[in-house]
Amino acid sequence: MILDNFLYIDANGLYCPYGDFYLDPQQPARTAVISHAHADHAVAGNTEVWCTEATAAFMQQRYGKNAAKFFNIVAYRQVFSIGGAQLTFIPAGHMLGSAQVLMEYGGSRYLYTGDYKLQPDHTCEPIEYVEADVLVTESTFADPGVAHPDPVAEINKLHDIKSNILLGAYGLGKSQRLINLISTHVPQKTILVHHSIMPLNAIYQKMGYPLGNHQLYSRKLMKTQREYVYIIPPFTFDSYYRATGVKRLFASGWKNLQANKNDTLFISDHADWSDILRAIHHTRPKQVWTLHGDGSHLKKHFCDALVVKILN
Repeated sequence: MILDNFLYIDANGLYCPYGDFYLDPQQPARTAVISHAHADHAVAGNTEVWCTEATAAFMQQRYGKNAAKFFNIVAYRQVFSIGGAQLTFIPAGHMLGSAQVLMEYGGSRYLYTGDYKLQPDHTCEPIEYVEADVLVTESTFADPGVAHPDPVAEINKLHDIKSNILLGAYGLGKSQRLINLISTHVPQKTILVHHSIMPLNAIYQKMGYPLGNHQLYSRKLMKTQREYVYIIPPFTFDSYYRATGVKRLFASGWKNLQANKNDTLFISDHADWSDILRAIHHTRPKQVWTLHGDGSHLKKHFCDALVVKILN
C-alpha cells in the first residue's frame, strides 16, 4: 500500500517519518540521506550523513570539519536500513557520486531521483533504472517546450571561436564534464581552470575519472590569443563582465543564463521533458510525485492515466 505521507516537506526539507530521516535537507538535520554533493542538496552541519564515497569526498573538500559529524559511506546497490525503512543507492547520472534513493517500506517501493540526467557523461556513473511504486522525480525542466540538445554538438561550436574563451560553469560536476568534452572533441583548445575547481578535479582523478588535459589558470597566458578556454565558477564569471579580448560563454540548460544571444552553450546536467517521460516509462510507477520545479505539465500530460502529486 502506498502511503501518502511517506514523504512530506517540513521546515528542514523532505522528511520520511517512517525512517526518521531527511532526503537532501535544506537545513542541518540529525539524519540526512544525501543524493549528491551540489550545495542545494548537500548542506553542511548534519549530524549523521548517508551518501556515496564521492559525495562524502566533495562535501569534506568544500565544508571541511563542518561537513558532518559522521559519514556512513554506502556503495551503489548496497541495501542499508534507517529506522524501519530499507534504502539502496542507484546511480543517477547527474554528476560523480550522484544517487537515486530507493526506499522500501511496508511492501511498497519509493524512488527519489535527486537530480538526474540520461545524456551520456564520461565523468560520472550512468543512470540506472529500477521499478518503483512511487517515483519522486525532480521536475527542473519538466516542460514539453524544453529539449536539451546533444552536448557534443554544443561543444563543437567552440571550433568556430578562434579567440580566447571565458567559460562560466558550476565548479562541481559541470566544469569537469566540460573539461572532458572539450579535451575530447575540441582538442586544439588549451583548457585553463580556476584555482577553486582544481581540488575538485583531483577527487575525480582519485576516483578513477580522468578528465583530459587541463592546467591551472595563469594571467600571463590569457594575455595572448592562443585559443585558451578559461573555465571559471559563476561568481568569478559575473565579476569579469568587463573582460576584453575574450568570448564570454556560460554553459547551462537555462536560456536566461546564456551570456549572449549569438553564442549559446546549452549543456545541462538535468533531464529534459522527453527524458523525464523515459524515466517514468522505465520505472513503471503507480504514482509520480514531483519536486524542484513545476510538476503541472506532468499532471496535465498524464491526466487520469497516472496519479501525479506535486510536493513543492
